[in-house]
Amino acid sequence: MNVVVPTKQVPENILKDSVLAHVAAAYFSVGKRLERKTGCSATRGFILSTLRGGATLNQNQIATLLGFDRTVVHRAIKSMVQDGLVSERKAKSGRAIHVHLTPKGNRYRERLIKARVAADEHVRQHLTSEERATLLRLLTLIAELEF
Repeated sequence: MNVVVPTKQVPENILKDSVLAHVAAAYFSVGKRLERKTGCSATRGFILSTLRGGATLNQNQIATLLGFDRTVVHRAIKSMVQDGLVSERKAKSGRAIHVHLTPKGNRYRERLIKARVAADEHVRQHLTSEERATLLRLLTLIAELEF
């Protein structure tokens, strides 16, 4: 079986021999399906998540928290400002520009959370509680391995 990732398919011979390729392929496949369903890129979703609960951060802080390139964050935020999801204001001192969610951004974020929760529930319906526990245990194990 070929697992679809962003725009390419992972060849069977790579998947056959690599646990990490399977993990990555599943992650990208799920991410792309959620992106198609919600119309929200993973980058936007992660930025919205950092601004939850009324947080106000500058672009460098967001990039650092997410481990993203500052240019990627800057471009995404400019687009989000144009869409009315976030607003910017100059810091009282220094050159920083603070970013925070607008009411529209908060509603958008809530819609994304509902879509993720619905997708999660769909997965839960297709796995037994034992399968879910095993999957989560194995993913945690993989995430914590040093290599």
